[in-house]
Amino acid sequence: MRMYDLIMKKRNGEALTEQEIQYMIREYVAGEIPDYQMSAFLMAVYFKGMTEEETLAMTQAVAHSGEMVDLSGIEGVKVDKHSTGGVGDKTTMIIAPIVAACGVKVAKMSGRGLGHTGGTVDKLESIPGLHTSLSREDFFNVVNQTGLSVIGQSGNLAPADKKLYALRDVTATVDSIPLIAVSIMSKKLAAGNDCILLDVKTGSGAFMKSIDDSIALAKEMVVIGENAGRKTVALITDMDIPLGHNIGNSLEVIEAVETLKGNGPEDLTEVCVHLASNMLFLAGKGTLEECRSLVREVIANGEALKRLAAMVEAQGGDSSVIFDTDKFEKAAYQHEVLAKKSGYITFMDTESCGIASAMLGAGRETKDSQIDFAAGIILKKKVGDYVEAGEPMAVFYADKEELFAAAELRYQAAVTIEDEKANETPLVYARVTKDQVERLA
Repeated sequence: MRMYDLIMKKRNGEALTEQEIQYMIREYVAGEIPDYQMSAFLMAVYFKGMTEEETLAMTQAVAHSGEMVDLSGIEGVKVDKHSTGGVGDKTTMIIAPIVAACGVKVAKMSGRGLGHTGGTVDKLESIPGLHTSLSREDFFNVVNQTGLSVIGQSGNLAPADKKLYALRDVTATVDSIPLIAVSIMSKKLAAGNDCILLDVKTGSGAFMKSIDDSIALAKEMVVIGENAGRKTVALITDMDIPLGHNIGNSLEVIEAVETLKGNGPEDLTEVCVHLASNMLFLAGKGTLEECRSLVREVIANGEALKRLAAMVEAQGGDSSVIFDTDKFEKAAYQHEVLAKKSGYITFMDTESCGIASAMLGAGRETKDSQIDFAAGIILKKKVGDYVEAGEPMAVFYADKEELFAAAELRYQAAVTIEDEKANETPLVYARVTKDQVERLA
C-alpha cells in the first residue's frame, strides 16, 4: 500500500477498506507516514466525509494503537460517561457516585482542562491529598471497594489520537464530525467499559454550537459504539448558559457536594438526573422512569454522597471536606461584578464566562500552566434573571487582585441585559439511540 493512493482515493470520494485504514494508522504512529501526507488525508476527510464502516474501522485502529484496558477484574457491569466539554460541567462528580450507589460500577478515566473548559481531574485534585494517578491494581481495587473511581487518562491510551489531534489543531480540520467521533470514541473503546453514555453539549459554550450539528455528532458516535459491541446512548444537553452557579475547581466540587445533598441548582440537578438515569438504563437497571426513581432515592437517603466520600478516601484524599466544604482553601481576594444597567439577562456567552474564570487562575492557557484551585466565579444571576443597575451579577475569586480587571471586562462583554425577558431554553434537547432521535424539546 502507498499513502499517496489512499489520499487520492479519499480525495475522489471513495471509501477506504478496513485494511487500508489499519495500515495508515499503524504506519503513521510508527513514523513511516509523514505529517504532510496525513494532513492531506485529514483535509480530504473534511471535505468528503467517511462512511459508517470507515469511521468504525478508523476508531478501532486508533483505539488499538495503544493500550486496550481490560476491566474484567472489576465485578459487574461497567458504565462510562463522556461529555464533549463545557463551562461549570461538574456532572461526573455527581453522577458517578449516584450510579455507584445504585449498584452499577463506574471506572472512569477523565481529562484535564485546557482553554475555557474545566477538566474533572483538575477539579478532583482540588480535594486535599486526592490522587488521580493510580496503578491498574489500585484503580480496580477502588472500584470494587467503593463502586467508582475517577482517574487521569493513561499515557498510552490511543496514542494515534494524540498525534492526529495535534495535526488537526493546526490544519483547520478539527471541526469534522467523523474525525471528532473517531477521536472521542477511540478513547472510550480503549477504556474498556461495557456501556457508554455520551453527553453532547450544544450552544455558545460548547464545541458544537448548533443542535443539528450536535445531533449529527451524537448519531455518528452512537453508531460507532453500538457497532463496536458497546451499549451506547447520547443526550444533547444545553451549554448556552454555564451549568450550575460555580465555575472553578474547588468551587465546582463544593457545588457537586451540595447537589448530592439535594441542595443543588435546579438546572444542574435536572441534567444530572437525566444522565445518571440513562447510565442505569444502559446497565439494565429498569425503565428510564424506574431508573429516575432510583437516582432520586440515593440522593435523598445520602447514599450517593457517602459513595463520593468513600472514593475520595480510597484515593488518598481528605473526605472530611466532602462533609464540611468550608474546609476547602479559600482564595485570598474576592470581587463583586456589578450590573451596569437594569433589565433581564437575555444571553451569556458561555465560552467567555469560562475564559474569564481561567483568567482568574482557574484554568490553563498551556498544558504546563499552574492552576489555582480556589480561583473562579460564582454566578449570582443567570439568563432569565432580572438585575438592578449596581446589583452583583457574579463574585470573582483569585489570589491576585490585579487579575480582576481584565477578567471583569471579559465577563461584562459576555452578558447581555435587555428590557424584555428571553424565552427559556430546554436543558435536554434530544436522546439519541442507534435507531432513533427522540426530540425532548
